[in-house]
Amino acid sequence: MDLAQNYNYKIVKQFAIATVVWGIVGMLVGVIIAAQLAWPSLNLDIPWLTYGRLRPLHTNAVIFAFGICGLFATSYYIVQRTCQVRLFSDKLAAFTFWGWQAVILSAVVTLPMGLTRGKEYAELEWPITLLIAVVWVSYAIVFFGTLIKRKVKHIYVANWFFAGYILAVTILHVVNGASMPATLFKSYSAYSGVQDAMIQWWYGHNAVGFILTAGYLGMVYYFIPKQAERPVYSYRLSIVHFWALIFTYMWAGPHHLHYTALPDWTQSIGMVFSLILLAPSWGGMINGIMTLSGAWHKLRTDPILKFMIVSLSFYGMATFEGPMMSIKTVNALSHYTDWGIAHVHGGALGWVGFITMGSIYYLLPRLAGQQKMYSTKLIDLHFWVATIGIVLYIAAMWIAGVMQGLMWRAVNPDGTLTYTFVEGVKATYPYYVVRFTGGLLYLTGMCVMGYNTWMTLRNRETAVARIPALTAGHA
Repeated sequence: MDLAQNYNYKIVKQFAIATVVWGIVGMLVGVIIAAQLAWPSLNLDIPWLTYGRLRPLHTNAVIFAFGICGLFATSYYIVQRTCQVRLFSDKLAAFTFWGWQAVILSAVVTLPMGLTRGKEYAELEWPITLLIAVVWVSYAIVFFGTLIKRKVKHIYVANWFFAGYILAVTILHVVNGASMPATLFKSYSAYSGVQDAMIQWWYGHNAVGFILTAGYLGMVYYFIPKQAERPVYSYRLSIVHFWALIFTYMWAGPHHLHYTALPDWTQSIGMVFSLILLAPSWGGMINGIMTLSGAWHKLRTDPILKFMIVSLSFYGMATFEGPMMSIKTVNALSHYTDWGIAHVHGGALGWVGFITMGSIYYLLPRLAGQQKMYSTKLIDLHFWVATIGIVLYIAAMWIAGVMQGLMWRAVNPDGTLTYTFVEGVKATYPYYVVRFTGGLLYLTGMCVMGYNTWMTLRNRETAVARIPALTAGHA
């Protein structure tokens, strides 16, 4: 059999399965640390199980294991189908899979041991950082090599978003990862003081902007039109959305450093660009939702479409909340409180989680040569359980965050603080229990997806899909 005549579904299937597996693992760790915040003794006085060790493991597992495995799977599928060619290199693609799993397993070992650079979303020590760079460059070669050898003249907009995310993450990782190794498991940042903080949050916010936004918008522009069986509402808007988003996002990072030693003018630039960012974000959200024009009735019977459209609703909500929180007067109340946790998880659970789950549900039966998933009812159950979990989670953290902000800055007539810090912690306790409950429901939904995935793929060979001889249009 001539492989060049078929799409490479094996690598897509591997990453799709890894997405589901790591999703369960990452969310399980999240539920454990949420429980520890409510009941601290659950760390059992074991250093490897303390909140400070498990929290970075949770963020890395959800973003880099669940999230980026989902992006690998979908980008490899979309770039082949829209370019109507097989991936540039099967061997290099296979290396990206096994290399990325090695990165994740290294994180699973080193982070609970306390081996960390102490930088948000960039905790992994220098040998693992170098492995990430090698895998990422290989990913870029496979992706852009496939674009170069495409049979279709036009580059579909989803590929623009994937290309932007791959290039931006390369720059972010290299610049923020610059460090001086001291030992095999210890290094020091190349930057110091406020410069280090600025570089870190330029990286940190753009990790959100390019991994957790641009990459998943690539999914939106392919899978929502496919699942709805409708064209993109406005292709022109999608191009404007792309260029406006990638230009604006790069400058929003300083809003993480309001009221710090960062120069005030730099903070203000971060705030202004964050407010501007609302326009392209909502433009993309509206474009995605309006793609359902004439097909809204499908939401009654199609739970995969429910995942995709509700994800856009959470995207719209999170991208309104973010610019609002970047306003200095609002930030004075929200910063360092659980309001930030609500904002992050509204985006992570609702936007990133749901669009990834919807896209993987779309892919799995096609990769197994089936018409649909093992159980549509289980997809529906997953949707409702996870949605209720998100609402409980973010509502609890919104209330807790505003309450914390108000309590912390309440003063008596003589200028002393009205509340001690521990009183704020005590008042927050019931909301931490609600957050744990919401997280547990979300994890339950992910486990339902795991079972549905297993039943769909078991005893099934990877499907063979031939590349069409005619190259007009899109796959």
